[in-house]
Amino acid sequence: MPPDRPSAYLIDLDGTLYAEGAAIPGAVSALARLRVAGTPFRLVTNSTSRSRAMLVGRLARYGFDVEPGELFTATMAGADHATREGYRTVAPFLPEAALPDLTGLDLAGGSSGRTPPPGWRPDAVLVGDLGSRWSHGVMQEAFEYLMGGAALVALSRDRYWLQDGRLTLDAGPFVAGLEYASGRAAVIAGKPSPRFFGAALSALGGPAAGEVAMVGDDLWSDVGGAQAAGLRGWLVRTGKFRPETLETGEVVPDRVLGSIAELAPG
Repeated sequence: MPPDRPSAYLIDLDGTLYAEGAAIPGAVSALARLRVAGTPFRLVTNSTSRSRAMLVGRLARYGFDVEPGELFTATMAGADHATREGYRTVAPFLPEAALPDLTGLDLAGGSSGRTPPPGWRPDAVLVGDLGSRWSHGVMQEAFEYLMGGAALVALSRDRYWLQDGRLTLDAGPFVAGLEYASGRAAVIAGKPSPRFFGAALSALGGPAAGEVAMVGDDLWSDVGGAQAAGLRGWLVRTGKFRPETLETGEVVPDRVLGSIAELAPG
Protein backbone atom coordinates (compact mmCIF):
# COMPACT_ATOMS: atom_id res chain seq x y z
CA MET A 1 0.00 0.00 0.00
CA PRO A 2 1.60 3.35 -1.02
CA PRO A 3 2.34 5.62 1.95
CA ASP A 4 -0.08 8.28 0.68
CA ARG A 5 -2.89 5.80 -0.04
CA PRO A 6 -3.98 4.03 3.15
CA SER A 7 -6.61 1.30 2.84
CA ALA A 8 -8.84 3.00 5.45
CA TYR A 9 -9.09 6.17 7.51
CA LEU A 10 -9.96 7.29 11.01
CA ILE A 11 -11.02 10.92 10.89
CA ASP A 12 -11.35 13.43 13.72
CA LEU A 13 -14.39 15.73 13.93
CA ASP A 14 -13.92 19.13 15.57
CA GLY A 15 -11.12 21.03 13.87
CA THR A 16 -10.81 18.47 11.08
CA LEU A 17 -14.26 18.06 9.50
CA TYR A 18 -15.73 21.24 10.96
CA ALA A 19 -14.73 24.27 12.99
CA GLU A 20 -16.39 27.40 14.31
CA GLY A 21 -19.90 26.20 13.46
CA ALA A 22 -19.34 25.19 9.82
CA ALA A 23 -17.79 22.44 7.73
CA ILE A 24 -14.15 22.90 6.75
CA PRO A 25 -14.18 23.88 3.03
CA GLY A 26 -14.00 20.72 0.95
CA ALA A 27 -14.64 18.37 3.89
CA VAL A 28 -18.09 17.23 2.73
CA SER A 29 -16.72 16.41 -0.71
CA ALA A 30 -13.75 14.58 0.79
CA LEU A 31 -15.99 12.17 2.72
CA ALA A 32 -18.21 11.74 -0.33
CA ARG A 33 -15.16 10.74 -2.40
CA LEU A 34 -14.17 8.11 0.15
CA ARG A 35 -17.69 6.70 0.13
CA VAL A 36 -17.92 6.56 -3.67
CA ALA A 37 -14.52 4.86 -3.88
CA GLY A 38 -15.50 2.32 -1.23
CA THR A 39 -12.65 3.38 1.07
CA PRO A 40 -13.62 2.46 4.65
CA PHE A 41 -13.57 5.16 7.30
CA ARG A 42 -14.79 5.86 10.81
CA LEU A 43 -15.23 9.24 12.45
CA VAL A 44 -13.62 9.29 15.89
CA THR A 45 -13.77 12.01 18.50
CA ASN A 46 -12.78 12.84 22.05
CA SER A 47 -15.67 15.27 22.29
CA THR A 48 -17.83 14.64 25.35
CA SER A 49 -20.15 17.62 24.92
CA ARG A 50 -22.78 15.70 22.91
CA SER A 51 -24.11 12.17 22.51
CA ARG A 52 -23.38 10.23 19.33
CA ALA A 53 -26.93 10.89 18.10
CA MET A 54 -26.45 14.63 18.63
CA LEU A 55 -23.12 14.56 16.80
CA VAL A 56 -24.71 12.79 13.83
CA GLY A 57 -27.37 15.51 13.77
CA ARG A 58 -24.74 18.23 13.93
CA LEU A 59 -22.82 16.67 11.05
CA ALA A 60 -26.03 16.52 9.01
CA ARG A 61 -26.59 20.26 9.55
CA TYR A 62 -23.10 20.87 8.18
CA GLY A 63 -23.90 18.83 5.08
CA PHE A 64 -22.36 15.46 5.98
CA ASP A 65 -24.23 12.23 5.30
CA VAL A 66 -23.14 10.02 8.22
CA GLU A 67 -24.72 6.98 9.88
CA PRO A 68 -24.48 6.51 13.68
CA GLY A 69 -22.46 3.33 13.21
CA GLU A 70 -19.75 5.31 11.42
CA LEU A 71 -19.00 7.39 14.51
CA PHE A 72 -17.12 6.28 17.64
CA THR A 73 -16.77 8.59 20.64
CA ALA A 74 -14.64 8.73 23.78
CA THR A 75 -17.84 8.58 25.86
CA MET A 76 -18.77 5.28 24.23
CA ALA A 77 -15.24 4.01 24.81
CA GLY A 78 -15.48 5.02 28.47
CA ALA A 79 -18.76 3.17 28.91
CA ASP A 80 -17.26 0.10 27.26
CA HIS A 81 -14.21 0.22 29.53
CA ALA A 82 -16.33 0.61 32.67
CA THR A 83 -18.50 -2.34 31.69
CA ARG A 84 -15.53 -4.58 30.92
CA GLU A 85 -13.92 -3.68 34.26
CA GLY A 86 -17.11 -4.53 36.13
CA TYR A 87 -17.82 -0.98 37.32
CA ARG A 88 -21.54 -0.67 38.02
CA THR A 89 -21.88 2.65 39.85
CA VAL A 90 -20.25 5.63 38.15
CA ALA A 91 -19.99 9.34 38.92
CA PRO A 92 -19.86 11.18 35.57
CA PHE A 93 -18.14 14.54 35.19
CA LEU A 94 -19.11 15.43 31.63
CA PRO A 95 -21.93 17.41 30.03
CA GLU A 96 -25.41 16.00 30.54
CA ALA A 97 -25.96 15.88 26.77
CA ALA A 98 -23.46 13.01 26.49
CA LEU A 99 -24.90 10.90 29.32
CA PRO A 100 -27.22 8.83 27.06
CA ASP A 101 -24.09 7.11 25.68
CA LEU A 102 -23.22 5.76 29.15
CA THR A 103 -25.66 2.91 28.70
CA GLY A 104 -25.84 0.12 31.26
CA LEU A 105 -24.20 2.13 34.05
CA ASP A 106 -25.78 3.32 37.30
CA LEU A 107 -25.03 7.06 37.41
CA ALA A 108 -25.07 9.29 40.47
CA GLY A 109 -23.22 12.37 41.67
CA GLY A 110 -21.17 14.56 39.38
CA SER A 111 -23.22 15.83 36.44
CA SER A 112 -25.74 12.97 36.58
CA GLY A 113 -28.49 15.09 38.15
CA ARG A 114 -28.97 12.38 40.78
CA THR A 115 -27.94 13.12 44.37
CA PRO A 116 -26.27 10.06 45.86
CA PRO A 117 -27.29 8.84 49.32
CA PRO A 118 -25.03 9.58 52.31
CA GLY A 119 -21.88 7.52 52.31
CA TRP A 120 -22.29 6.47 48.67
CA ARG A 121 -19.11 5.84 46.76
CA PRO A 122 -18.90 5.03 43.05
CA ASP A 123 -16.82 2.29 41.48
CA ALA A 124 -15.39 4.82 39.05
CA VAL A 125 -15.20 8.51 38.23
CA LEU A 126 -15.57 9.31 34.52
CA VAL A 127 -14.05 12.65 33.52
CA GLY A 128 -14.89 14.48 30.31
CA ASP A 129 -14.94 18.14 29.36
CA LEU A 130 -17.11 20.27 31.63
CA GLY A 131 -15.65 23.50 30.27
CA SER A 132 -16.55 26.52 32.37
CA ARG A 133 -18.48 24.31 34.78
CA TRP A 134 -15.28 23.11 36.37
CA SER A 135 -14.97 24.62 39.84
CA HIS A 136 -13.28 23.92 43.15
CA GLY A 137 -16.46 22.26 44.39
CA VAL A 138 -16.71 19.97 41.35
CA MET A 139 -13.05 19.00 41.60
CA GLN A 140 -13.46 18.42 45.33
CA GLU A 141 -16.38 16.04 44.77
CA ALA A 142 -14.42 14.00 42.22
CA PHE A 143 -11.36 14.03 44.50
CA GLU A 144 -13.35 12.67 47.44
CA TYR A 145 -14.72 9.82 45.34
CA LEU A 146 -11.19 8.94 44.24
CA MET A 147 -9.88 9.03 47.81
CA GLY A 148 -12.77 6.73 48.71
CA GLY A 149 -11.44 4.10 46.32
CA ALA A 150 -13.05 4.94 42.97
CA ALA A 151 -11.09 4.33 39.77
CA LEU A 152 -10.27 7.35 37.59
CA VAL A 153 -11.34 6.99 33.95
CA ALA A 154 -10.58 9.94 31.66
CA LEU A 155 -12.57 10.10 28.45
CA SER A 156 -9.75 12.20 27.03
CA ARG A 157 -6.60 13.95 28.10
CA ASP A 158 -6.54 16.58 25.39
CA ARG A 159 -4.77 19.77 26.38
CA TYR A 160 -6.90 22.33 24.55
CA TRP A 161 -9.29 22.87 21.66
CA LEU A 162 -10.40 25.75 19.46
CA GLN A 163 -13.49 27.61 20.69
CA ASP A 164 -14.71 30.98 19.47
CA GLY A 165 -11.40 31.67 17.78
CA ARG A 166 -9.18 30.99 20.78
CA LEU A 167 -7.47 27.98 22.32
CA THR A 168 -9.50 26.77 25.31
CA LEU A 169 -8.59 24.35 28.09
CA ASP A 170 -9.86 20.82 27.45
CA ALA A 171 -10.28 17.97 29.95
CA GLY A 172 -6.57 17.11 30.21
CA PRO A 173 -5.53 19.78 32.74
CA PHE A 174 -8.35 18.76 35.09
CA VAL A 175 -7.50 15.07 34.74
CA ALA A 176 -3.89 15.90 35.59
CA GLY A 177 -5.04 17.85 38.65
CA LEU A 178 -7.11 14.93 39.93
CA GLU A 179 -4.22 12.54 39.33
CA TYR A 180 -1.84 14.79 41.24
CA ALA A 181 -4.18 15.31 44.19
CA SER A 182 -5.34 11.70 44.55
CA GLY A 183 -2.15 9.90 43.56
CA ARG A 184 -4.21 7.78 41.15
CA ALA A 185 -3.26 7.37 37.51
CA ALA A 186 -6.13 7.79 35.09
CA VAL A 187 -7.05 5.16 32.54
CA ILE A 188 -7.53 7.03 29.26
CA ALA A 189 -10.56 5.73 27.36
CA GLY A 190 -10.40 8.03 24.31
CA LYS A 191 -7.53 9.13 22.11
CA PRO A 192 -4.56 8.65 22.47
CA SER A 193 -5.29 5.35 24.22
CA PRO A 194 -4.28 2.25 22.22
CA ARG A 195 -7.57 0.73 23.42
CA PHE A 196 -9.49 3.44 21.62
CA PHE A 197 -7.62 2.95 18.37
CA GLY A 198 -7.97 -0.82 18.67
CA ALA A 199 -11.74 -0.50 19.06
CA ALA A 200 -11.90 1.84 16.07
CA LEU A 201 -9.91 -0.62 13.93
CA SER A 202 -12.31 -3.38 14.97
CA ALA A 203 -15.20 -1.20 13.84
CA LEU A 204 -13.48 -0.92 10.46
CA GLY A 205 -13.40 -4.69 10.17
CA GLY A 206 -9.91 -5.26 11.54
CA PRO A 207 -7.49 -3.95 8.89
CA ALA A 208 -3.78 -4.00 9.69
CA ALA A 209 -2.96 -0.91 11.75
CA GLY A 210 -0.16 0.13 9.39
CA GLU A 211 -2.62 0.37 6.49
CA VAL A 212 -4.83 2.90 8.29
CA ALA A 213 -4.25 6.64 8.68
CA MET A 214 -5.62 8.72 11.53
CA VAL A 215 -6.33 12.25 10.30
CA GLY A 216 -6.75 15.02 12.85
CA ASP A 217 -5.71 18.44 14.14
CA ASP A 218 -4.24 17.32 17.48
CA LEU A 219 -0.53 16.54 17.30
CA TRP A 220 -0.59 14.46 20.48
CA SER A 221 -3.93 12.67 20.68
CA ASP A 222 -4.54 12.19 16.95
CA VAL A 223 -1.08 11.86 15.43
CA GLY A 224 1.06 10.67 18.33
CA GLY A 225 -1.63 8.37 19.68
CA ALA A 226 -2.19 6.79 16.28
CA GLN A 227 1.51 6.25 15.69
CA ALA A 228 1.95 4.64 19.11
CA ALA A 229 -0.86 2.22 18.19
CA GLY A 230 0.84 1.33 14.90
CA LEU A 231 -1.28 3.53 12.61
CA ARG A 232 -0.11 6.37 10.42
CA GLY A 233 -0.67 9.80 11.89
CA TRP A 234 -1.67 12.61 9.52
CA LEU A 235 -2.00 16.20 10.73
CA VAL A 236 -4.27 18.85 9.19
CA ARG A 237 -3.48 22.58 9.29
CA THR A 238 -6.97 23.48 10.51
CA GLY A 239 -8.73 23.67 13.88
CA LYS A 240 -6.30 23.88 16.79
CA PHE A 241 -3.24 23.48 14.52
CA ARG A 242 -0.43 25.91 15.25
CA PRO A 243 2.82 26.00 13.19
CA GLU A 244 4.96 26.50 16.28
CA THR A 245 3.54 23.36 17.88
CA LEU A 246 4.51 21.30 14.84
CA GLU A 247 7.98 22.86 14.72
CA THR A 248 8.79 22.32 18.39
CA GLY A 249 6.72 19.23 19.18
CA GLU A 250 8.26 15.83 19.78
CA VAL A 251 5.72 14.14 17.48
CA VAL A 252 6.51 14.02 13.75
CA PRO A 253 3.44 13.39 11.55
CA ASP A 254 3.69 10.89 8.72
CA ARG A 255 2.03 13.49 6.53
CA VAL A 256 0.75 17.07 6.90
CA LEU A 257 -2.31 18.17 4.92
CA GLY A 258 -3.52 21.69 4.33
CA SER A 259 -6.98 20.40 5.25
CA ILE A 260 -9.17 17.32 5.00
CA ALA A 261 -10.07 18.51 1.49
CA GLU A 262 -6.73 17.07 0.30
CA LEU A 263 -7.71 13.56 1.40
CA ALA A 264 -7.88 11.11 -1.49
CA PRO A 265 -9.48 7.63 -1.65
CA GLY A 266 -7.17 4.63 -1.23
